[in-house]
Amino acid sequence: MKKLYVLYLNYMKFIQGHNRTQINLFPVSLDQSIDPDNEVRMIDLFVDSLSIKDYGFRTDFTENGRPAYHPTDLLKLFIYGYMNKVRYSRDLEKECRRNIEVMWLLKCLKPDHNTISNFRRDNPKAIKKVFRATVQIARHFDLIGGKLIAGDSTKLRAQNSKKNNYNQAKIDRHIAYIDNKLEEYTRALAENDGDNRKQIEDEINKQEERKAAYKDLENKLKESGQPQISLSDPESRQIMIRNNITEVAYNVQSTVDAKHNIPIDYKVTNENDSKAMGNMVQRAKSILRTNDFTALYDKGFHTGSELKTAQELGVETIVAIPGVPSTSQAPNHEYNYEYFRYDTQEDTYTCPQGQILRTNGSWYKELTSSGNAILFKQYKTKACKLCPARAECTRSKTARLIHRSEFAEYYEVNRINFEEKEYLYKRRQAIVEHPYGTIKRQWGFSYILTKKGIKRASSDVGLMFITYNLRRIVNILTRDQLKEYLRILVLLFLNKIRLVWLQNSNNKTPFTRIPVMIYKFCGSLLTA
Repeated sequence: MKKLYVLYLNYMKFIQGHNRTQINLFPVSLDQSIDPDNEVRMIDLFVDSLSIKDYGFRTDFTENGRPAYHPTDLLKLFIYGYMNKVRYSRDLEKECRRNIEVMWLLKCLKPDHNTISNFRRDNPKAIKKVFRATVQIARHFDLIGGKLIAGDSTKLRAQNSKKNNYNQAKIDRHIAYIDNKLEEYTRALAENDGDNRKQIEDEINKQEERKAAYKDLENKLKESGQPQISLSDPESRQIMIRNNITEVAYNVQSTVDAKHNIPIDYKVTNENDSKAMGNMVQRAKSILRTNDFTALYDKGFHTGSELKTAQELGVETIVAIPGVPSTSQAPNHEYNYEYFRYDTQEDTYTCPQGQILRTNGSWYKELTSSGNAILFKQYKTKACKLCPARAECTRSKTARLIHRSEFAEYYEVNRINFEEKEYLYKRRQAIVEHPYGTIKRQWGFSYILTKKGIKRASSDVGLMFITYNLRRIVNILTRDQLKEYLRILVLLFLNKIRLVWLQNSNNKTPFTRIPVMIYKFCGSLLTA
């Protein structure tokens, strides 16, 4: 007994919790349980400030059956979930039942995981518009400079294994392996005395079924016109991640403003970077409503057609220049291509020895490693035969040939920009990798959660960027600044509803008799 008493005294030295069975005389409301500076209040205000129906979220449902959940509630749930590294619909369903912050945010609603998942699946375009709203908030507070942007891509692994991704070469290997097996089993069947005949016949049937399945895959691949086919997520592709490492993934392009590293655009693709820059720069011009900015990209985007698109838009490009392969360099580097001077007026090149290389004016076609066709002219001179520096200039047995691409002038403009403003290019990585570092490394969103195509993947990526922008804006501004701005937006939105209501009711129905559902938009304004 004495030992129990000593243990009790020792236990009482620590901070004690409340008795779980005790009834409080003055119960705490759900709203009082949430701190005034809690970020869920910011999420609540932000979503309530959006014109959900105008963004494309479905708000009209039939009268029959169980009432639907309002899109604002589900959007709040997703933004809260992504902010707290919770993406799975089943996990979000659990949070609705056990997380007091989510209970406050959704007013104790408990949607099931199918409803939650379907909302993300069905609203890729609307989610993109919500992302645009975060960009508008950043512009309102002058967080976007609009003078220097950086673009890049990142690969997010798809819900499709390499085993379930096929190209023609892989299908051919499988069919060849099956054919060899069938030959072995056929020989074994001919030599068999009857003991294992049934077993061998079963193996032959099994291999023939496998071969038929691969033939069916081959037909689907040819019908698609694509170089690859994926079984679990049809639009995902096997893409080079780095060096010779590949992964079945989506390639997410993004454009980030340099002032505060805030993304202003994103696009989910299943292609490499070589043909991406032109479209992203064009979209950036529409978003910023000006072409007076500089775009920074790495060497993976160094493509003539894309440089042409960007420069014809009036945008200054600074794209890293890939190194020349050793096979394309002269035996003596002083005779490399860059030391041949081009004369625009005469359309000729002058070599380091002072000889003039001319063209016959014909255009030739060449396919790049990515399958793109480029046109070029050839320049040469008969002086190569007797040139004393020929062995240093070329390995060719005939003459040195210079190829000039149809995009050579755009390459040259970019080269001048890169050399003159290399100090700007050195900022590229710090600008554009900031969001990727946060999203992939800190939050762990290194893969696409959804299946069945780019549109669904875009919803997942859109919620990542919405969350990143909101978190970034909150970290730069004070919470009071942002909350005051969102309060004003909510008031303007409520006033718009009031005007529409009065117009539809011929000014006879007072605003206070609007259905109670609309007053849900007032909740955050009154309590925040």
